[in-house]
Amino acid sequence: MTIEEKVSVLLSVYNSENTIGKSIESLVSQSYKNIEILIMDDNSSDLSFKICKDYESNYENIQVFKNEKNVGLTKNLNFLINISKGRYLARQDADDISDVTRIEKQIHFMKLYNLDACTTRAFVVKQNKITPNISMYLPKKLIMKLKNPFIHGTLVIKKSSIIQVGNYNEKFYYSQDYKLMNDLIAKNFKVKILKAPLYHLNMEGNISVEKKDEQEYYANCVRKNIEPRFVK
Repeated sequence: MTIEEKVSVLLSVYNSENTIGKSIESLVSQSYKNIEILIMDDNSSDLSFKICKDYESNYENIQVFKNEKNVGLTKNLNFLINISKGRYLARQDADDISDVTRIEKQIHFMKLYNLDACTTRAFVVKQNKITPNISMYLPKKLIMKLKNPFIHGTLVIKKSSIIQVGNYNEKFYYSQDYKLMNDLIAKNFKVKILKAPLYHLNMEGNISVEKKDEQEYYANCVRKNIEPRFVK
């Protein structure tokens, strides 16, 4: 019998009362059972924290934390990384849903190809399309100069690998995932996209859409390999 290695799922939540319940449900229903679910509420003003605490009281593998002030995704993720116990770390956004086999398939994929990290493709909710639609065969370093083809919410990464690149760079308030993946690829860590769509991506209220100018500024810093001048 194969022993499942622990996976720590990292969720950062901010005013997501309408979606966080279904998001957590998709994680507690995973076919891969050896997971811990670590949730940081970033000082929500709605019922998000209460909903998360209700789940924590019903599931032994859920831990919920709350910031006294809003600090942003990057710092939240680094906090959760530092307290995580898994050999692998998995991401999910509070308004998205994972397929029931997502983590199981990603761990299998990583072991099959001896990867440091992988993401999957996703169904875009209400748009009837699958993303990314970019060629999997172009050199990754070339693709990264153009755009970030990796869906952050689908990331699974070895904890040891993200520690080696210094976790998320806290100078990047936005595009922290682009910076992380760019650093991994630049340092020749093994990263792949699993072609199966195992994630439901909700673009309504998505930060990449609502904070487009800020996102683009930080993304350009990644492309140019420079540090942001404006750090929140």
